[in-house]
Amino acid sequence: MALPRPTAKQVLPIVFLTILLDLLGFGLVIPIAPFYAQHFGATPKVITLLGAAYSLMQLIFMPMWGRLSDRIGRRPVILMSVAVSCVGYLWFGLASQLWMLFAARILAGFGNANIGAAQAIIADTTEPSERARGMGMIGAAFGIGFVLGPVFGGILGKIDLALPSYVAAGLGLINWIIAWIRLPETRDPEHIEARKALPPGALLTLMKKPSVVRLLLVTFTVTTGFALMEQISGLFIQSIWVPTPDLSVTEAISGLFTQQAWLPIPVKSLMAENVEQLHKQAAVLSTAVLAAVGLTMVIVQGGLIGRLVKRFGEGSLLRFGTMTLTVGLLGMAVVGTYGWYPGMFIASIVLAFGSALNTPSATSLLSQHAKAEQQGGLLGVGQSMSAAGRVIGPVMAGALFEVEGRLPLLIGAVLTFIAFILTLRVGPPVLPHNTQTD
Repeated sequence: MALPRPTAKQVLPIVFLTILLDLLGFGLVIPIAPFYAQHFGATPKVITLLGAAYSLMQLIFMPMWGRLSDRIGRRPVILMSVAVSCVGYLWFGLASQLWMLFAARILAGFGNANIGAAQAIIADTTEPSERARGMGMIGAAFGIGFVLGPVFGGILGKIDLALPSYVAAGLGLINWIIAWIRLPETRDPEHIEARKALPPGALLTLMKKPSVVRLLLVTFTVTTGFALMEQISGLFIQSIWVPTPDLSVTEAISGLFTQQAWLPIPVKSLMAENVEQLHKQAAVLSTAVLAAVGLTMVIVQGGLIGRLVKRFGEGSLLRFGTMTLTVGLLGMAVVGTYGWYPGMFIASIVLAFGSALNTPSATSLLSQHAKAEQQGGLLGVGQSMSAAGRVIGPVMAGALFEVEGRLPLLIGAVLTFIAFILTLRVGPPVLPHNTQTD
C-alpha cells in the first residue's frame, strides 16, 4: 500500500532547516573568501573569478539536479548534493595553493546546485496560492545565511582565515544527518515509476513559452546585477574605508577627523603594518553590510511575503521589487562617492527589500507554468539562469572594479532596470493548478 504523500506542514520546516544549514555554510565563507584568496596572491580579477567558478558549477548542474530529482526523487538528490558540498568546504580550508581554492569552490558549487530540487519539494507540497510563501522560506533561509553566516565568518576569520571553511564543513555534515533522518520523499511514486514516459523534449518546449522565457530572463538579469554588487562589496568597502598598508600614522589619524571620523576602527588597526590584519578589518566592515542585507531578507521573505502576495499578487511584487533593487544599487554608488559608510546600510536594506520581493515572486510564477512532472526540471533551469548571472556578474565585477570602483554598481543598476522592463510583459499562468502549461 502506498504511503500518503507528506503535507506542507510536515515537509516545509525540514526543508527550511536543510537549506538553512546549507546556506549558513555558504555564508560563513563569503566575508573571508576575497581576503583568503589575497593571502595566496590573488588580484581582484582572480578573486571574482573564484566566485564565478563556484557559480559556473551551479549553472551547469542545477538543471541536472532538478531533472534528476524528477526522475529518482527529491530525497536522494538532496543527500548526494549535501555530501559533495561538505567535502568542498573542507578542501577549501585545507588548501595550500590558489588552484586548490578554485578546485574546492568548484566542488562546493557542484554540491550546492540543489536549490531547484529543494524548490521542487515545496512545489510538490503546496497549492499555487501558497507557493510564493513556501518559496519565500528558501529566501528566508538565504537571508539568515547572510545574517549569521557572514557575522560568524567574520568573527572566526579574525582567528584564522581558514576556520570558517572548517565550520562550514561541520555544518554540512550535520545537515546531511538531519536530511537522512527527517527528510521524506515528496515526489509522487507513480510519477517516478513512469519517468520514462515523459517526452525528452517536453521541458525544452515549455521553456519556449513567452512568459517562461521572460521569467528566465528576469532571473538572469537581476541575479547578474546583484552579483556585481555582492562580489565587489568587500573590495569596494576596503577601497574607501580601510587604510592601505603604506598609509602613514599621521595620514591615518588625520583620516579619523574627515570622512572616516565616525568609523568604529581602533587607531591601532589604522597603524597596523600587517596586511592580513587590514584584510580582516575589511572583512568585518563588509560583514556588517551583508548582515543588513540578510536581516532584511529574513523579515520580508520569512514573514511578509505571504501576506503581500495575497494582497498584491506575484506580478505586482515582481515589478516593484525589481525597481526597488535598481534604486538600492544606485544608492550604494552614491554612498561610495561621498564616503558615508552608514549610507551603505540604508542602500543595502533598500536593495535587499527589492530582492526579497523579486525572487520568490519569480520562482512561484515559474513553478505555476509547469506540470507536476516538469517542476524540478524547470525550477532547476530557473536556478541555472540565476547561476549564470553569478558567473557573468563576478567575471565582469573584477574587471569593472579595476577601472572604477563604482562601475559594477552602476552597471548592475542598468541590468536590473532592464529586468524591470521585462517584468512589465510577464503575465500569470493561464491555468492555476499545474495541469498543463500556459
